[in-house]
Amino acid sequence: MSLAEELLADLDEAGDDTIEDEEDPKGDTEIVESIEASLDLLKDENDSISAVAQLSGSEKLMNMMGNIDCFLENPRQSNVVGPVEADPEYQLIVDSNNMAVEIDNETTTIHKFIKDKYSKRFPELESLVHTPLEYIQTVKLLQNELEVTRADLSEVLPAATIMVVSVTASTTQGHRLEEGELQKILEACEMALEINSYKIKILAYVESRMSLVAPNLSRIVGPTVAAKLMGIAGGLTSLSKMPACNILVVGAQKKTLAGFSTASVLPHTGVIYYSEMVQNMPQDARRKAARLLAAKSTLAARVDSFHESPDGSIGERLATEVRMKFNKILEPPHVKAPKPLPKPDDLPRKKRGGRRVRKQKERYAQSEMRKQANRMTFGEIQEDAYQEDLGFTTGQLGKGGGTGPVRGPTVDKKTQVSISKRLQRQIQKAQVFGGKSSVRGTTSGTASSVAFTPLQGLEIVNPMAAEKRLQEANQKYFSSAAGFRSQKPTI
Repeated sequence: MSLAEELLADLDEAGDDTIEDEEDPKGDTEIVESIEASLDLLKDENDSISAVAQLSGSEKLMNMMGNIDCFLENPRQSNVVGPVEADPEYQLIVDSNNMAVEIDNETTTIHKFIKDKYSKRFPELESLVHTPLEYIQTVKLLQNELEVTRADLSEVLPAATIMVVSVTASTTQGHRLEEGELQKILEACEMALEINSYKIKILAYVESRMSLVAPNLSRIVGPTVAAKLMGIAGGLTSLSKMPACNILVVGAQKKTLAGFSTASVLPHTGVIYYSEMVQNMPQDARRKAARLLAAKSTLAARVDSFHESPDGSIGERLATEVRMKFNKILEPPHVKAPKPLPKPDDLPRKKRGGRRVRKQKERYAQSEMRKQANRMTFGEIQEDAYQEDLGFTTGQLGKGGGTGPVRGPTVDKKTQVSISKRLQRQIQKAQVFGGKSSVRGTTSGTASSVAFTPLQGLEIVNPMAAEKRLQEANQKYFSSAAGFRSQKPTI
């Protein structure tokens, strides 16, 4: 319920509760009619675009456009000399940049007004055309008829969107607007297009003047962003004294959500982060791109503050470096190819000869003493060299092999077991013939005539006969007088 309807409802309730004045009913009727007329006028003023949009035709905007026209008619003949802040056009450039932001906000307000009014005729158009300026231009062309074939929307919308708008307009649920409502909508459209033309002119002026005030900075971030940086920092001299980390957050706004989620808030993002170059990058690479752009902008601002490179050559070189590094960021990571094994070298390597190589071979060659230690006598029980390592012997070392006497290992007297020579001979015989007898327990081996065999179990044998046969076999095959023998094949 609007304000006028609420006031009328209050008057009706008050009229029902009050006592009718019989003396002067005509006076009360005139008062009520005058109040209703003033309420209708108030309602008409609230429905007008002039009640919500006051920038168009304002004195501030008109004065600024007049100053811009004056400077555009008289082009400058030389570049800036001395501090930039002392230039007469510097303040106008800063104010023009701020005015461009105000025009954007005013366009958004007018778009909302038109959208609320025109939704009565074509409610689906809001979901089809999202850009405020395109929506306003489409409403101005369609008006109340919604005949897309008669309205030329090719300069406003793409072909695919025109087709969707045409199909949706033929099946819309809206109804025709009254003539007064349509005139208010068209008036708002004209106002939005007028202030948009002012914005285009302001941006063109800022671009032409920023190329003289800060040519190198304008080559990197553009004239609009350069003007914003200079305006917020307090001038080109102050901007040149700031480090890159501070320029990165110039223009950052603190958002207080009062307990709501902060997921949509981007901290440490200023004017550079929302520039066109950074916004064209992917979402995950924008912060890195903004830091890189802020570093190069710092260098360009310092060059401009000393009026070096008025043609913008240094700024162009820095901008080229920025674009190259942006392309490097966008490159996909290199795929690591599997590294093959080296080609096997089967050829024998050439070995260097000479006295040094011979000396090295002699140093690592096997000595005669080691050769004797590795030799073993067949059919003879060797003596263990160490008490704790069984089976480790010295071979033929020290047994007439020409090596001379060899000092044996140290024997621990505490752990040495004294044993007689007779018992030693019996132990040697036991090692030759195996197992321990169960008849005579004082000796081991086959000292007894009773032995266990795997074929017959208990068997009575003569151990002396076995020893005699062994000695005969040694003399026959392994004695110094034995020669070669031939064995006849058995059939």
